[in-house]
Amino acid sequence: MKLAYPRLHIVLVRPEIPQNTGSIARLAAATRTRLHLVGPLGFSLDDRYLKRAGLDYWPLVDLVTYDNWAAFENAHREIAAKFFSAQAKKSYLDASYAAGDYLFFGSETRGLGREFIADRMADSYRIPIFETGVRSLNLSNAVSIAVYEALRQIGALKEK
Repeated sequence: MKLAYPRLHIVLVRPEIPQNTGSIARLAAATRTRLHLVGPLGFSLDDRYLKRAGLDYWPLVDLVTYDNWAAFENAHREIAAKFFSAQAKKSYLDASYAAGDYLFFGSETRGLGREFIADRMADSYRIPIFETGVRSLNLSNAVSIAVYEALRQIGALKEK
């Protein structure tokens, strides 16, 4: 389903685990958010685990796929971007979210990568983790946290 004006854009760069992407697709459908998958993907879009995690909500998902980062960049030149990484210094709560923002998340094992984040640190945010033995949150949990904070700030949670 194509949304004329998505509230937000979730961008997954090189996702690896189909169950996470399926859960994020369900979140995207529930929040009327466009989901962008930037390859290479670590699974097929026909993967049964991906389909199962998304349940029967796939027809409600506004999904756009790209073969690689260059293809995404060519399609989206001027966007309001926020990048999420365990390496960022600022909290996701310090971001000023606006309707139409693109929220970027990296792969489950590598994140967005140090080189990628280094040039984008001014627009990068982290979700605090209090236990030093835990390196990162599950990707679908991190996306949910950021999306709902963005929706809260843009006033979308007051709608029904």
